[in-house]
Amino acid sequence: MWILAFIFSQSILNVFSEDLHSSVYFVNASLQEIVFASTTGTLVPCPAAAAPPATLRWYLATGEEIYNVPGIRHVHQNGTLQIFNFLPSGFSKLIHDNTYYCTAENPSGKIRSQDVHIKAVFREPYTVRVEDQKAMRGSVAVFKCIIPTFVEAYVSVVSWEKDTNTLGSDPRFHITPSGALYILDVVTDDGNWNYRCLTRHRYTGETRQSNSARLTVTEPINSEPNILDGFDRREVMVSHRVELPCKATGYPAPKYRWLKDNSPLERDSRFRQLSTGLLIENVRPSDAGSYVCEVWNSLGNAAMVGQLQVKQPLKVVVSPHTLKSSVGSQLSLSCMVTGSDKYELSWYRNGEMIYRPKGADQETLGMEGMVKSDGGVYQCFARKGKMSAQDFAQVILEDGTPKILSAFSERMVNLNEPVSLVCNVKGTPRPAVTWTLDEEPITDLGHYRMGQMVTPEGHVLSYLNISHSKVNDSGIYRCSCNNSAGVVSYQARINVRGPANIRDMKNLTAIAGRDAFIHCRVVGYPYYSIKWFKNSDLLPFNHRQRAFENNGTLKLSNVQKSVDEGEYTCRVQVHPDLEISKSLHVTVKEPPHIQPFEVQGYSIGQRVLIPCVVISGDYPIYFTWQKDGRPIPANLSVTIDNNEFSSLLRIANLSSVHNGNYTCIAHNEAAAVEHQSQLIVKVPPSFVVQPMDQDGIYGKAVVLKCSARGNPRPTIVWKHSRGKGVPQFQPILLNSGSRIQLLENGSLLIKHVLQEDSGYYLCKVSNDVGTDISKSMYFTVKIPAMITSYPNTTLATKGKKKEMSCTAKGEKPIMIRWEKEKEIINPEMNRYVVTVREVGDEVNSTLQILSPGRGDSGFFSCHAINSYGEDKGIIQLTVEEPPDSPLVEIRDVQDRIITLHWNMVFDGNSPITGYDIEYKNKSAPWSSAITTKNISPSLYQATIIDLHPSSTYNIRMIAKNRINSSAPSNELTITTDEASPDGPPQEVQLEALSSQSIKVTWKPPLRHLQNGVIRTYHVSYREYTKEQNRQLTRITVDATGDQETVSLDNLRKFTLYEVIVNAENRAGMGPASQEAIIRTLEDVPSQAPGNVVATPSSPEAIFVYWSPLPNDTLNGVLLGYRVIYWANLADGELGEIKNITTIQPRLELDGLEKFTNYSIQVLAFTQAGDGVRSGQIFARTKEDVPGPPAGVKAAAASSTEVFVSWLPPLKLNGIIKKYKIYCSFNYPTVNNDNDAPPDKYSYHIHGLRLNQRYSIWVVAVTAAGPGNASEIITVEPLEKAPARILTFSGTVTTPWMRDIVLPCRAVGDPAPTIKWLKETNGTPAPVQIDGRRSVHSNGSFIIRTVKAEDSGYYSCVASNSWGYDDIRLNLQVQVPPDQPRLTVTKTTTTTITLSWIPGDNGGSSIRGYILQYSEDNSEKWGNFPISPSERSYRLENLKCGTWYKFTLTAQNAVGPGRISEIIEAKTHGKEPQFVKEHELFASINSTRVQLNLNGWNNGGCPITSFIVEYRPVDSSTWTRAQRSSLTKTYILYDLQEATWYELQMKVTNSAGSAEKRINFATPNADGSTIAPLIKTVVEPRDNLPGNQGLKMVVPIICILVAIGMVFILLLVLRRRRREQRLKRLRDAKSLAEMLMSKNTRTPDTVNKQQQTLRMHIDIPRAQLLIEERDTMETIDDRSTVLLTDNDFGETSKQKSSTVTHTVHYQSLSQSTGPLVDVSDARPGTNPTARRTAKAGPATRSRYASQWTLNRPHPPISSHTLTTDWRLPTPRATGSVDKESDSYSVSPSQDTDRARSSMVSTESASSTYEELARAYEHAKMEEQLRHAKFTITECFISDTSSEQMTAGTNDYTDSLTSSTPSESGICRFTASPPKPQDASRVMNMAVPKAHRPGGELMHLPPYLRMDFLLNRGVAAASSSSSSSGREATGQTCLEPQKSRTLKRPALTVAPTPSDSTPTVSSGPPSREVQQWQPGTASTLPQREPGDLAQAQAAKLSSSQESLLDSRGHLKQSNNPYAKSYTLV
Repeated sequence: MWILAFIFSQSILNVFSEDLHSSVYFVNASLQEIVFASTTGTLVPCPAAAAPPATLRWYLATGEEIYNVPGIRHVHQNGTLQIFNFLPSGFSKLIHDNTYYCTAENPSGKIRSQDVHIKAVFREPYTVRVEDQKAMRGSVAVFKCIIPTFVEAYVSVVSWEKDTNTLGSDPRFHITPSGALYILDVVTDDGNWNYRCLTRHRYTGETRQSNSARLTVTEPINSEPNILDGFDRREVMVSHRVELPCKATGYPAPKYRWLKDNSPLERDSRFRQLSTGLLIENVRPSDAGSYVCEVWNSLGNAAMVGQLQVKQPLKVVVSPHTLKSSVGSQLSLSCMVTGSDKYELSWYRNGEMIYRPKGADQETLGMEGMVKSDGGVYQCFARKGKMSAQDFAQVILEDGTPKILSAFSERMVNLNEPVSLVCNVKGTPRPAVTWTLDEEPITDLGHYRMGQMVTPEGHVLSYLNISHSKVNDSGIYRCSCNNSAGVVSYQARINVRGPANIRDMKNLTAIAGRDAFIHCRVVGYPYYSIKWFKNSDLLPFNHRQRAFENNGTLKLSNVQKSVDEGEYTCRVQVHPDLEISKSLHVTVKEPPHIQPFEVQGYSIGQRVLIPCVVISGDYPIYFTWQKDGRPIPANLSVTIDNNEFSSLLRIANLSSVHNGNYTCIAHNEAAAVEHQSQLIVKVPPSFVVQPMDQDGIYGKAVVLKCSARGNPRPTIVWKHSRGKGVPQFQPILLNSGSRIQLLENGSLLIKHVLQEDSGYYLCKVSNDVGTDISKSMYFTVKIPAMITSYPNTTLATKGKKKEMSCTAKGEKPIMIRWEKEKEIINPEMNRYVVTVREVGDEVNSTLQILSPGRGDSGFFSCHAINSYGEDKGIIQLTVEEPPDSPLVEIRDVQDRIITLHWNMVFDGNSPITGYDIEYKNKSAPWSSAITTKNISPSLYQATIIDLHPSSTYNIRMIAKNRINSSAPSNELTITTDEASPDGPPQEVQLEALSSQSIKVTWKPPLRHLQNGVIRTYHVSYREYTKEQNRQLTRITVDATGDQETVSLDNLRKFTLYEVIVNAENRAGMGPASQEAIIRTLEDVPSQAPGNVVATPSSPEAIFVYWSPLPNDTLNGVLLGYRVIYWANLADGELGEIKNITTIQPRLELDGLEKFTNYSIQVLAFTQAGDGVRSGQIFARTKEDVPGPPAGVKAAAASSTEVFVSWLPPLKLNGIIKKYKIYCSFNYPTVNNDNDAPPDKYSYHIHGLRLNQRYSIWVVAVTAAGPGNASEIITVEPLEKAPARILTFSGTVTTPWMRDIVLPCRAVGDPAPTIKWLKETNGTPAPVQIDGRRSVHSNGSFIIRTVKAEDSGYYSCVASNSWGYDDIRLNLQVQVPPDQPRLTVTKTTTTTITLSWIPGDNGGSSIRGYILQYSEDNSEKWGNFPISPSERSYRLENLKCGTWYKFTLTAQNAVGPGRISEIIEAKTHGKEPQFVKEHELFASINSTRVQLNLNGWNNGGCPITSFIVEYRPVDSSTWTRAQRSSLTKTYILYDLQEATWYELQMKVTNSAGSAEKRINFATPNADGSTIAPLIKTVVEPRDNLPGNQGLKMVVPIICILVAIGMVFILLLVLRRRRREQRLKRLRDAKSLAEMLMSKNTRTPDTVNKQQQTLRMHIDIPRAQLLIEERDTMETIDDRSTVLLTDNDFGETSKQKSSTVTHTVHYQSLSQSTGPLVDVSDARPGTNPTARRTAKAGPATRSRYASQWTLNRPHPPISSHTLTTDWRLPTPRATGSVDKESDSYSVSPSQDTDRARSSMVSTESASSTYEELARAYEHAKMEEQLRHAKFTITECFISDTSSEQMTAGTNDYTDSLTSSTPSESGICRFTASPPKPQDASRVMNMAVPKAHRPGGELMHLPPYLRMDFLLNRGVAAASSSSSSSGREATGQTCLEPQKSRTLKRPALTVAPTPSDSTPTVSSGPPSREVQQWQPGTASTLPQREPGDLAQAQAAKLSSSQESLLDSRGHLKQSNNPYAKSYTLV
């Protein structure tokens, strides 16, 4: 077995060794093009190789073998071709832009590579740029990098930058394969960036960055599609991928569709529609064609057409690859080409072209008669353009002569016996076999059958079958095998038994001297012998004769005519008795025999004779002559003489044309013979072209011409002598492939001229005939201009001289020219200086730029030119300079931070090294600016932190580079947002989601997975449970854009839901998204905590506990419990409502008031909010010792008696058991102590000594013990006791309509007289005694059925003979609250959110609100009770797009107040509408119409009804269909063909309905349209009778005249109205100028003014504010002017004082401090201690300017504002608050119970002149001369109910802020001086709600932002003789608007309060309070005599015009209120 394996392996090795012994092959057959940079050069390896190693050579495409050029081109030993780097001047198209190929040759053959195109690319200056683009928000933007066409093939986009950040991962930014940048879903922020592209040169490696481009983002507007990016033509290789761009913009967003060859694309997974176009994967040839991108929306369409060409690489396959054949055989090679239908085919053998086929069958190469030289490598080349491909086959030729391997043998057969003869033959090519019998061909007829077969080994088996042998079948059978290599045969005799016989023999002609064979063909068998006889002689009889007895053949050798010619007889002895014979005649013919002849050499001009003699041969003999194988031409002058046996050729005059081979041919009947001899005519050499002096250009090719003739052919030798001296010629070495070659004609080719080639050349010619000839010449090498040195790049500094030089050499003269980006620089320009100087053989040129600028940056070129060439050097100059200022913009403004973004326009051509940011306060100089230095240059955004809210800053930036810093940037003035108080919460973000709805938001599927345009989405949802078989609920949503949103409503609260979304296009619905699980939001608990128990634990704490809530009532996750509590004060008022949260079902409330009754409620809350409150429970804190009595008085009643009175402690802290009165004449020793019952506040002490000073004090006692002692007073019993009042001054509060007693107990001796006074306009006057008012005998003043006008200051004066005393009581009458100001803050489709600002609380805390609402045009009202702590309310489940009316009523302890103004609001949404641009008819045929209902817009409200009606135009019967919802399409069936129809549609929602009417026509059955509707034609007037025409003309003329008159009248009225308007504008302007132009005030006038004078005009574009101030200090940097009191109409006198008014202008209003809500504060409390101050919203930026004039009161004692005047000042214990003198307020609401007169004007669109007119009339009112004028608000609201406000009313326990929402309301209010302003008591903390003491004052919304100060004061004593009085506050009411709407009936009737009057006492008014630490100084005191007197106005409750018939304000009877409407 191993022997067999060994033999098999050896056979395999032999086969391989035979194949690999010698072969050639390719190592890189794909190498077809080499592009390289001229600065780098290239190495190109020969892609062919061989084994054994082959000889590698390079050729040009022309077939010329290339040569080495030193330093330019070189072929290395390993076959690598090197092209060196070179300067542009050295470019040679022959070398640097040509087609090459290489060959590899070894013994097996020679192959040539494919064509390799080698091309050099120069470094050329170019720039890339990007253009600015525009795009709509939400659409797409396309930026393209524009590359110059001359480098476009080599430069590609590598990246895009957004500012300095490379775009990459953001899916919205997409870079296409062509380098374009797509920005998808454009957002507004995209317009804030710079976009640049970065490119790279593929070969030089140079990078370029484009300019910066910006994107302008606009809001979407309806527009038809516009294609931004497409393609005209794309080429792609097969099996690659290609992206066909198509991107369009438009609104609505366009849709896309692709067609191929005008047909929709077939479904193919290889095609994917991306967001950027169409992607085709694995491209096939069938994908080639025309592609159409159709884009459309409802407004139009667009299309883009492009061609896609699919290129296939040419591929050639030659078969067979290896072909073994034999010499002489036929060869057939097949060349199959794929990749193209059109190509050129070429066949090569061993690197040489042998065949270029033409015609149809060009892919097969066939060759016959192969010879040994035909072996080798055969290549088939296919070429198309620059593409080429090849394949090769190796042909091995062997000796293929046929060989007979086996054959038949001689045999004998019987008669009729079948016979089969076989020959087994081999040969190459396959041999053909023929059969003969006795040298006669055997035909395949009768009983002969012939055939052949080929064995697996390739042998041929040929057979001959004889079915029935006959006697004639006997004979010699021969099989002859022949092919192109040769012939072989085999023969043997077959004998058939039968009678012998001889076949017929033919006579024979033999050629003398040759052998002859004579055959005797015997048939039949047996026979005895065969014999030959000649003339009866038995043959043979000589040695030349031989007889073959066995086969009957006779051979005659060297036939001789005389002996062998004659008759020959063949005799066959059949048996002894029988002999048969046959004869033939042999004729011998003798051929000619030419006697050889030779022709010797002759010279030109000689004669020659050439004989041709036949020395033997039969006659006749014929002669012919040939020269060089052809008949001799007649023009050679050759003579031929022929005779019987010879022929002579004669030439009389030899010339060179007679050179050649001469042949003599002689022939007769026997044969033809020839003889040849050469005639040589020798010619001496002579020049055809003589050498002459010649010039050549360096680097070019040149031919030195020299050619000669002669015979033999002359040999030409060239010699060279360098230099110009005496020639010393040296032979020139000529090698294959060298640079210098000798041409066939003898000329010398220098392929690349070098400088050393110059000198003498000698051309020598010789041919050994005659004398040699030679000629010399001189060759001059001319050098073209060449740049030898120049800088590639260089830098310059702006403004500093710059020099650039370049050096050139070459033939002189050389001109050097400078260019700047292809523009020639003129040296005569002032900016440039060009100098040229020669240095040796070089020329140096210097370009000076005297003052380089930015425009000089770029590419300069230095051009050197002479007569022989031109060269250039490119220099890139970069001018560096300081950078331009950055462009700074604001990205984000918050309360304490400002985010800046900047862009660098120009970096000065030097990298930015950093940025500096400077910012300062607007009023500060830049020298004080804060600077942040050296910000990283990679940043383009920064955030400034730690800024102050609501402050105006100036910001600028500076950029720096290596050169210097830029100028400051554009200066930004930014005002930071307002901030909340500096405390929690911290960045709490809440997302409000319904507990019964889920908002589902999603984006479309990935672009490449959409597979079409998404039409709808199916949102399916169900509760998430373990049971997954529950039915899904599905809703369908139309696709709208890149993000979809739908709300799932009516879900279960706090329940898990699973949601899936399916996308659907026209083809159907896609797969579902992954299920998303979400829980509906929490809701508030539905039950209150139970078993609430409150137990006091200390005098200041109560312990509360309760039962937890069941889980099923929580509706969410319990976050905790909230305990709400408030104090129920002794006076019936409510304390501050507080709440505390806890997670435990128990809580201790601490920090409470001692012995105070508290109301307590408990609720549970979740994240959704508070749940149901528990019922109120009450608990009282434990008793504690009381505080000191609030006041003590003592007065002598006689010489031994003293009366003592006191006030209860401010802090009772329990039930007073008694009072102890201590008396001592030796303090602190107690001499006497007495007890008084708790309900007594006076005591009579007896038994004292006359004129003894006693110290008296009082202590209160509770169950806890005695409290602190009161202050100690000193009293002395007197005999003559002056009048003293034991009652204290203070405040008395009572509900209206009650009886009130004002006590005044006086003592003295004698008894004092009591007198009561009431202050009116600051002047005390005796009280009026009538039926309601009386003075009791004990001195008390009694008022029955108290009314609002009874409020005020009352003085009780007691006097006797020895003195007097007085007290001052402030009576505050509690009334029902004023109407609140109700506004709308937010609307949605089903909800309206209302907010309100409470009015004056009427002196009593607000106890609640009643909200009433009604649908528009309905008298049915609904109502809701609302908690007093709420400031907003949201009504839900309203109708979409519907108007509603609302009113609000407040309630206090007195009862419900007035109903607010009726306001109206509309929920979002409107009636449906049809988009005009939308196509209604989707399709129309003869009987059916499909309506496209997508054009209906529901207006934001769901469609509730859809009605469609249609009828033929000539019919009155309508066909009607109605649906409850609107579908996408609707189909009208069963229409009549070729008929006009009238169609009307009505679509309804809750907001209304819309109709659409249109006519349409059905087409004919064949689809053709019908004629249009025929309109009614009016009969021409010409047909009317004459009189009738006249009757028509007259009325028409009259009508036209009337219309003309009306038009003229309207123009006149309009002009007058315009003039009046302009006059009012001028008046308003004059008013403003007057107010600011006054600069002097007289002291007398100043002394008249005691009011706070304020005028505030607040209208769009301007604010005018006039205000009197108590201080000389101003907050802002303001200019100061002086005003006179006459400016305000003052007439009363004032004390002399210097008065300063400030006027300031500011571009943006600023907030001035915290807001304080004191609407429900109670007496004796500080609201700021119970409310967390909150800043208002941002001031309305639409007020562009503001003027403020401030006038302070005449100071008596100077004081200043506190430094931190925005923050409340803490109070010391026992101190009271002081109202800020700088704070002034105007009434904001008006009721019939108002305590202040006012004038109010309202207009829906107030303007300058209207306000000025109102102001002028208001000044005419006497009672308003000292009034404050205020434009209270000017609001502009939009449909979204987003309000712009001047102030906000915030509460700790309220939910929202409220702002007015009425569009354009401007209210002008004038408030007269108040009576209580006569003496102001400085004991107020802040403005408080209206009380008879002025302790509380309500702040209207327009003043919430204005100078709210909080100052604390401390007590100090003063002299009893001081008679100063101080004002206690200001009235704060709100004006009443005119009403036309009907008010709803209030369900709660007002009821008077049953609370008892309460007197609140405080420290005596004569005691001046001092500032607490931290204040600057004290406040001024005021004298009562300084108060201005005001006149009372008359009462009027009418709402009428402000002006009377004279244009003056109408008078009113109500002294407290005037309200008018400006008409």
